[in-house]
Amino acid sequence: MIAIYAPNISPRLSYTVETLFGGQALVSSNQQTFLQHDGPRINYSHEFLDVRNLWIHPHGLLEEQGIQPQELQVFEWKGFKAFLKTSDGTIPFDLFAASFYLLSRYEEYLGQAQDQHGRFPVEASLAYQAGFLQQPIIQCWVKALAWELHLLFPGFRMQSRAFSFVPSYDIDNAFAYLNQPITKRIFGFFKTLYQGKFEAFLEMASVLSGNAADPFDQFQRLENLHQTMGSKPIYFCLLADKRMGVDKNIHPSNKALRNRIQMLAAKNPVGIHPSWQSGDDTGLLLSEMNTLSQIIGHPITASRQHYLRLRFPDTYRSLLEADIRDDYSLGWASQNGFRASFAAPFYWYDLEQETKTALLIHPFCYMDATSIFYKRAPVYEAAKELQELTDLVMQYGGEMIAIFHNDFLTQQPEWLEWTQLHEDWLRKNAPAN
Repeated sequence: MIAIYAPNISPRLSYTVETLFGGQALVSSNQQTFLQHDGPRINYSHEFLDVRNLWIHPHGLLEEQGIQPQELQVFEWKGFKAFLKTSDGTIPFDLFAASFYLLSRYEEYLGQAQDQHGRFPVEASLAYQAGFLQQPIIQCWVKALAWELHLLFPGFRMQSRAFSFVPSYDIDNAFAYLNQPITKRIFGFFKTLYQGKFEAFLEMASVLSGNAADPFDQFQRLENLHQTMGSKPIYFCLLADKRMGVDKNIHPSNKALRNRIQMLAAKNPVGIHPSWQSGDDTGLLLSEMNTLSQIIGHPITASRQHYLRLRFPDTYRSLLEADIRDDYSLGWASQNGFRASFAAPFYWYDLEQETKTALLIHPFCYMDATSIFYKRAPVYEAAKELQELTDLVMQYGGEMIAIFHNDFLTQQPEWLEWTQLHEDWLRKNAPAN
């Protein structure tokens, strides 16, 4: 057990220590108890203590309340970027405060920049600007901290964080041609002809005539693949009642769509993929959750925002109000990497209310759409990046969550390489391998 001495134990400090160490550390304001502890000790105070310990000098962020701009001077420590530098201490920065800054997404409360979907842009983040976006930097710091403690207390070994492998899928469009509104089918026929896309026209005609399977209907193949690999995926279903903007799903009343969702839910967790529209209307969110609940026969407690439309603190408060307990939205749309610089699940801390909430965040670090549409990366580069991120999560522990879309995992010529990337990733990293 790591003993941490802090004269003032704020909610921010308690939350940070619990998130970083779990049950391996205990914070106490009793100096005498700390001095008498015969195991690893961390002094988190302004006072030098003449006893063997690792000293972290507080920056002040964890003792504050409210949200104010912070001075963020980035420097190197143990080969990693760090910030919130302090003048004294064994470690030259406040590791706890820096971790809290990243975990709480402090900068996103301060940032005024928004993209076309109202999202905080990755380019405005410290991780992007300082070049540590593709590292779970908090876990890197903790591992280096554990080594420093081991040097002081040779018998100490920090327990490794468990690793889990979680393929996840967003079902925005379950079918390409089947079960679509008749107006969309007619428009699609004429559009493909007008644009000279004769292969697409023939594919559409073949599917609608019953001579070929719908290319987006990859659900049974995915199920067979995961059963073979021993992996346990999670699926998120878009069920907007009104077709508008980027919410282009088949209507939730469609029997074929419901059958596919029920098939997936029979063996896997299924969550709601809240529509773009529901980001401004909690009532819509509740309606979509109720629809999914009726389809699969049990309450919905997991979610991932469509188009990753996530705004602090509004989105997470709405999810909590709707009884969502696990959210998988925390990641960037335009870059792959670690949005909170952390690869393991952690509870959301509401900065404005200064409290740890019951919402468990499951950060992801890779999305196929990011590589395809934002980065426009060749498949071999995307595969390399995906495996490097997977290796990092394996090294530091946590959940390796990647997002895929069924409509990019087809047997159509333009998607075959991406389908192969997905299968290769599963084969190399799934538990059965």
